[in-house]
Amino acid sequence: MRKFARHAVFYAVLIGIWALLGALKIWPTYVFPTPKGVGEALYAGFQDHSFWIAIAVSMKRMLLGYSLSVVLGMVLGLGVASNKFLEETMGGLLVSLQSLPSICWLPLAVLWFGLTEKAILFVVVMGSLLSVTIAMEDGRKQMPKIHSMAGRNLGATGLKLFWYVLLPASLPFILNGLKQGWAFAWRSLISGEMIFVSLGLGQQLMMGRDLNDMNLVIAVMLLIIAIGYIVDGLVFRTAERSLQRRWGLEPAS
Repeated sequence: MRKFARHAVFYAVLIGIWALLGALKIWPTYVFPTPKGVGEALYAGFQDHSFWIAIAVSMKRMLLGYSLSVVLGMVLGLGVASNKFLEETMGGLLVSLQSLPSICWLPLAVLWFGLTEKAILFVVVMGSLLSVTIAMEDGRKQMPKIHSMAGRNLGATGLKLFWYVLLPASLPFILNGLKQGWAFAWRSLISGEMIFVSLGLGQQLMMGRDLNDMNLVIAVMLLIIAIGYIVDGLVFRTAERSLQRRWGLEPAS
């Protein structure tokens, strides 16, 4: 309850400052919207179902693209970590490519796939693939060798060794990569949806810009932030707490 109260007070103060700045009319409302205007835009968007449709379309693309990047990233990361030649060649390339902003993949996506769903999915996959790959590689390399040796001594080999020993021991590293990959994929998705009519949240954002409707722009931005926060809390923080309990890393209460 105290944690909830702290959050409530913090956000109440932020909204209060926002409302005060809006009431002072330092900037016109079409430049700096008020909380009331943004709230009305949120209500209208959910009332006419445009926000529900946008959220459903964006999440469908996100789940598909992110799932592909996780599968490909785990396979690629394991391959790089298990092969000396790939580690010395592809390993450095992966680190270099990760520094490339995901928005840079947009021109290639449009040229290769046109203004289609495939272009958006390509941007999402490339936005998160490298993070997952590097996390998988680091988790595999930084895992103490005694774990694999113990597994082999107990008779685990091949797929059983990977599934029951190597993968669980690497999960703390992998989870960080999955979390980072999700954040990159979410940003990449919104960027990809902004390039053409796509029915997603990115299109709603561009619609607000084209109509010079800052209430709609801020409302969609708040939705994007809220979805990212909810996914982080429900999925990744829950998984982190589960791992902490399993490995005895829970902070003392």
